[in-house]
Amino acid sequence: MQDVFCRNIDYLRISITDKCNLRCVYCMPEEGIKLKPHREILRFEEILRLVKVASGLGIKRVRLTGGEPLVRRGVENFVRKLIQIPGIEDVAMTTNGILLTSLGPALKRAGLKRVNVSLDTLQSKKFRKITRVGDLHQVWEGIETALDIGLHPVKLNMVVMRGYNDDEILDFVKLVYLYPLHVRFIECMPIGEADGWAQKQLVSQEEIKARVAEHYPLEPCDSILGSGPAQYYRLSGALGSVGFISPITAHFCPTCNRLRLTADGRLRPCLNSQWEIDVKSPLRAGATDAELRDIFLEAALRKPRRHNMSEAVWNQPRMMYQIGG
Repeated sequence: MQDVFCRNIDYLRISITDKCNLRCVYCMPEEGIKLKPHREILRFEEILRLVKVASGLGIKRVRLTGGEPLVRRGVENFVRKLIQIPGIEDVAMTTNGILLTSLGPALKRAGLKRVNVSLDTLQSKKFRKITRVGDLHQVWEGIETALDIGLHPVKLNMVVMRGYNDDEILDFVKLVYLYPLHVRFIECMPIGEADGWAQKQLVSQEEIKARVAEHYPLEPCDSILGSGPAQYYRLSGALGSVGFISPITAHFCPTCNRLRLTADGRLRPCLNSQWEIDVKSPLRAGATDAELRDIFLEAALRKPRRHNMSEAVWNQPRMMYQIGG
């Protein structure tokens, strides 16, 4: 499946819930959110059918997101069935890690290949400040569980925010000498609660890289297993690697290979475009596989050349927990 710019679309990110057990300052309001009624969220059986259709169009890789995907009951059995779909070569998950200790082993047995853990600080008090309700110890236990059971590679996603956590960049780098972790530094995006202050908090990829390179020689290396846009570097003697993801100052749109399926059943060709197409209503109205296939093809053809996050006015009505992180 290709878009009009000849990009090969083989990667589907699926948000399986808009619920989350954290309230990160750049994502959700402190009082929480008005959740979608259960009937408006795609059932697992519906997602599986859509993935079967998508695999017939060349989708090979799937990443499960949220909200926080591990808060949805039955996710282990869902992963097991997802893995069994012909053509699906890789199933991964992005999580905040809170529930990884309890659910990780079952997910591994079900066939989950690997995890990305969102972690923005290594300091307990700051973690509580950023997440408002979180316990850093639980997350770190989840990371250790993922390493122990072989969810490899384990990647840590750090959203770098000036004045919040940019003083910890080198602390995160030190982790790759202690553990086989792949730390990715991500520029803050103007989505959700960050819309309006992301520019002020933005630390560019070049600045982050320069801070690291001042202390550690960076050796470019091939991408670590996965379909992401990070530029990876090895550090001499390290067990893992560091990566830099730049959605703002050096966007990776020319190589974007993904579509997104929201928890409420809409296909989005771009994280930052307001355009999306309803696939849930046709699905529940009895659409054939051919008709669903046409919806996926339309979504691919509607992928824009690039996002517009760097523009002065960017009016995104959907929040990250609604789109899928």
